[in-house]
Amino acid sequence: MKVLRALVLGTGLLMLTACQRQSALAPAGEEAARVALLSWILFAGAAVIFAVVLVALGFAIAGPERIRRWLRAEAAIRLWGIAFPAVTLAVLLGYGLWLMRETVANPRQPEMRVEVTGEQFWWRVTYDGPAGKPVAEANEIRIPVGVEVEFVLRSADVIHSFWVPSLGGKLDMIPGRTNRMWLKAERPGIYRGQCAEYCGTAHAQMALEIVAMPQPEFDAWLAAADSPPAPAGEAVERGAALFLASGCGACHAVRGTPAAGAIGPDLSRMGGRRFLAAATVPNTTENLARFIVEPAALKPGSLMPPFAILSGEERQAIANYLASLK
Repeated sequence: MKVLRALVLGTGLLMLTACQRQSALAPAGEEAARVALLSWILFAGAAVIFAVVLVALGFAIAGPERIRRWLRAEAAIRLWGIAFPAVTLAVLLGYGLWLMRETVANPRQPEMRVEVTGEQFWWRVTYDGPAGKPVAEANEIRIPVGVEVEFVLRSADVIHSFWVPSLGGKLDMIPGRTNRMWLKAERPGIYRGQCAEYCGTAHAQMALEIVAMPQPEFDAWLAAADSPPAPAGEAVERGAALFLASGCGACHAVRGTPAAGAIGPDLSRMGGRRFLAAATVPNTTENLARFIVEPAALKPGSLMPPFAILSGEERQAIANYLASLK
């Protein structure tokens, strides 16, 4: 009964993984499809082997004496305890290497390049913009559908790991080293990723989103980086003035303004992102205002100091300004 209960629980958990946006069993790219195929083969093989072990266990406990004698013989132990596992694992390793050969050993010229730097606890993103001018973003990556993208992965502090399950495997980001991986989204969508290497107190709150969009939409989005919107409306203009007067530009950059900080995330298009705090908190003006006064409450481990000196009206004005940056 306990074994049956464990089987039902395990099957239920496995099915739930496929219902999430962040699932290796819901591939949307070539590499992710290979990973998913290999995963299903491993799951099926493990289920068959588990069933065989259960049958053998039943015969060993309550089977005929002749079969029980054979199961405990030295030849059976060598066959099923040594030879069978060695052959099975060798076959799976060989098939896995063959299946992932294009990922592991197929250097190619990328159609597009995005640099991603892991920091505690957020993602610094840089694109090759128009005329080769770099375009800085943070915590959200946009790519064109059907284009193979090379991700240049680095770390600014400790070991992180870049993983977007629906698009491909994961790769570590190691201080002092540059790693590269290639991903391609086969259809439009929003694909959630996660740091997959424990990197400190807020590791679980270090997520990101990859937004795959048609090529014309992506080109327009990237080109718009050269023409940031000017503050429109009295409330937004006041928020822009307070943003600069409060010293926010010492850590954050907003293109087209005197704010040119490089310590924290680039906020040039803060209002166009779906989430705050590395894809963990919905991007609303209320949450923006709260983050300004108590960042550690929304993002444990945040290095941003609390701006409790600002009044509620001032915090809301800055939040309105940031929400207007799209």
